[in-house]
Amino acid sequence: MMVRKHILAAAMITALNSVLAVGVTLPAAASEIKIVVNGVAITDYDISKRAAFLKLQHKKGNLTQQARDELTDEALKRQELKRLNLLVSDNEVNDAYTRFATNNKMTLNQLNGVLDKSGVTPQHFKEYIRMQMSWGRALATRNRTQGGTRVSEQDAVQRMLKDGGKKPVSTEYQLQQVIFVVPANNRGILAKRRGEANAMRGRFNGCQTTRDIAKGTLDVTVRDLGKFVEQELPPEWSKLVIATPVGHATTTLDTDKGVEFLGVCATRQVSDDRVARLVFSQEATAAAGDGKPDASAEAVDKKYLEELRSKAKIVTE
Repeated sequence: MMVRKHILAAAMITALNSVLAVGVTLPAAASEIKIVVNGVAITDYDISKRAAFLKLQHKKGNLTQQARDELTDEALKRQELKRLNLLVSDNEVNDAYTRFATNNKMTLNQLNGVLDKSGVTPQHFKEYIRMQMSWGRALATRNRTQGGTRVSEQDAVQRMLKDGGKKPVSTEYQLQQVIFVVPANNRGILAKRRGEANAMRGRFNGCQTTRDIAKGTLDVTVRDLGKFVEQELPPEWSKLVIATPVGHATTTLDTDKGVEFLGVCATRQVSDDRVARLVFSQEATAAAGDGKPDASAEAVDKKYLEELRSKAKIVTE
């Protein structure tokens, strides 16, 4: 489960629409190293491709410098993603690339041609897709493990003392995951699998019988996920799980694995020091972002990059 559905950034759609209209052709650039990030080189050819992409997004200002900054950040992100083993696979990237072409009523050959003509190139665009998808996973992992703005045990104790020793209460969910597998090279069967998943959801009557219900249905995986406090639920599932009664299943989501839903096996109210830290951390994160999830996510992203930059060796020409 990921923090977000694997939908490409709106800027990418804007870029495609622009390239169809503009059709810019850039000269080939010499492969001269301009930036080195922790030993990884970024060439002027790389920079020219990103500058072309920025131009298609109608970005203003010094596009070359913006391209340098973006590629430096992406180099840091890629190194961190490799360390965390969170880089999405080639199959996932190719699948997203194909969906992008389909959604814009183009064949892959047409999309390849447009990107080549613009000076962006298909490979550069695919790596941009990879970073968009992968970095979202890294931010989700960081937000879940650190609670965004993390409240220390001492701070939590002080907060509880201020509230008269009262500990906050949260709901703990015991969950089961059901995946109707859709191979990355066969996403055309997604609608069919979604229908099968919804049919099984209608028969779901508790986690004990899920595997029996799944018998006879091909390529269905059932996993017992364990227990999650409400504040630990992945964002894309949180509202669905909270709205689902015990013994029932959430609505389905299309994911990189196929079509999924979660069964809510059991719930209980919990109140302990760990829950207190999670609840207070969530409140602090919301406060830091003025209560707006997007602002909070942007703050987490900015802080994460600042940390990576502070530890990095970056050499520029």
